[in-house]
Amino acid sequence: MYKPLHGIQNIDFYFLHAENPEATNTRHIIENVDYVLAEVSYPSTGQGIELAWAYDIAVPIIGIHKSDAVISSSLKLICAKIYAYEDIREFVLEFFASGLQTVTD
Repeated sequence: MYKPLHGIQNIDFYFLHAENPEATNTRHIIENVDYVLAEVSYPSTGQGIELAWAYDIAVPIIGIHKSDAVISSSLKLICAKIYAYEDIREFVLEFFASGLQTVTD
């Protein structure tokens, strides 16, 4: 998922675990972002904790998942929006072309 996002202009992305896959306290990063974009195709306890932190401080969460994934029903309660995709590259291009201002409306 990270590769297609590197080409997006005018948006700063923080890839929480891409540079340092070891345990990192990401709470302070989440406290200073406008949105959380989460790939939620696979269950993850660590990601669930981070999403709960974001939800707790009212940072909008945008969930994306592979169209054939069965996602946790709790995501429907905490995500501002959830999108399914077939091809991640196409999705990223279309998603960011629409502008982040509209994704949580």
